[in-house]
Amino acid sequence: MTTPSSLQQLIEALKVLPGVGPKSASRMAYHLLQRDQGGAVNLAHAIEYAIATLNHCKRCNTFTEADVCDICADEQRNTHQLCVVEMPTDLLMIEQTLAYQGLYFVLMGRLSPLDGIGPKDIALSRLLERASDGEVSEVVLATNFTVEGEATAHYLSELLRARGLQVSRIARGLPVGGELEHVDPGTLAQALVERRQL
Repeated sequence: MTTPSSLQQLIEALKVLPGVGPKSASRMAYHLLQRDQGGAVNLAHAIEYAIATLNHCKRCNTFTEADVCDICADEQRNTHQLCVVEMPTDLLMIEQTLAYQGLYFVLMGRLSPLDGIGPKDIALSRLLERASDGEVSEVVLATNFTVEGEATAHYLSELLRARGLQVSRIARGLPVGGELEHVDPGTLAQALVERRQL
């Protein structure tokens, strides 16, 4: 028996999610179609709505429905500090610590030559433009402590220091190989407080 083409298309669509292989995608597809068609419709509408309404903040590159996100629009933030993170989830984790009051820039990825992700594949040019606006004096690199995150931090530190900016790196209070979104707020707050110069 062959799988109907519409069902196969749904399975293939679900496989684009991180950590979802063919078996998981198949289970999800059957669950949505057999047990929760209302949930499937809501999911489809939510994805469609998010794609139609979300864009990148013109200042920090995170997702927002406005031209500028709430953090960038907040006049109480320290405009001289710019914290660089890989993903919006990392920004949210740092915000939860209440230990950092500066602004952010979200790369939307990290350098990973083995995966074919180079400087042109992350928002590197936008970061350099943002960091060189004359207002930013310190850039805090808060990429993950993975091989790719470390390589990204090293690459960025060289480019930013060449532009006369003070560059610091969050401290290694985080586990090596750890992802920011999975770290408890206390550990992340300590890592921010103990950041070091590069």
